[in-house]
Amino acid sequence: MEIIILAAGMGSRLGNPFPKPLTVLKTGKSIMLSQLENLAAAFPDNRATIVVGFKKEMIMEAFPDLVFIYNNEFDTTNTSKSLFRALRNVNHTGALWLNGDVVFDPAVLEKIKPLINNGRSFVCVNRSRVGEEEVKYTIDARGFIRELSKKVKNALGEAVGINYISKKDVKTLLKRLDECDPNDYFERGIELAIEKDGLEIVPADISEFTCVEVDFRQDLEKANELL
Repeated sequence: MEIIILAAGMGSRLGNPFPKPLTVLKTGKSIMLSQLENLAAAFPDNRATIVVGFKKEMIMEAFPDLVFIYNNEFDTTNTSKSLFRALRNVNHTGALWLNGDVVFDPAVLEKIKPLINNGRSFVCVNRSRVGEEEVKYTIDARGFIRELSKKVKNALGEAVGINYISKKDVKTLLKRLDECDPNDYFERGIELAIEKDGLEIVPADISEFTCVEVDFRQDLEKANELL
């Protein structure tokens, strides 16, 4: 399994003069270091690849032993293109990817292991809240994700930024990510694959665990409170 962390964005909403994944939590560790430690504990045989862009040298210097992919269009593209660049390097395996600003309980990774082992593509979701600014979802009659965007009406919950694409579905997602507009989030690629290819995406409910995507200062405060 490939592990990918998307960390190319400028993170302007948080207001840091440095990449958002390097934001230090009250534990004294950065968001990305916390992610990497959780991933290493759950998946010790898998090394993470980081997609970098904005002030890439700062992340590369903080984690010199990792593999990096540079999105040189980080200031004019969104996560659909960062994920596309990373998935092009995935050969004959599935990929777990995270947004570089997600603070989460390591128990989340234990919860999703059975889905990974069974080769099921999924998006982790929280059914306990539906934030107006968050990516939201609905499901179809079979229980798979039908809609996935910030514009979803009558949503069941919100996506939390931890996702998996199985080996059999990687090429399909790649094709649709390539079709996305530069400013699209990667969720648009998933939606296109659902609409055009019948891609089956499981909503992996991790509502019982701490999982916060840090976009604004209040998100950071909430993450620190939960920690």
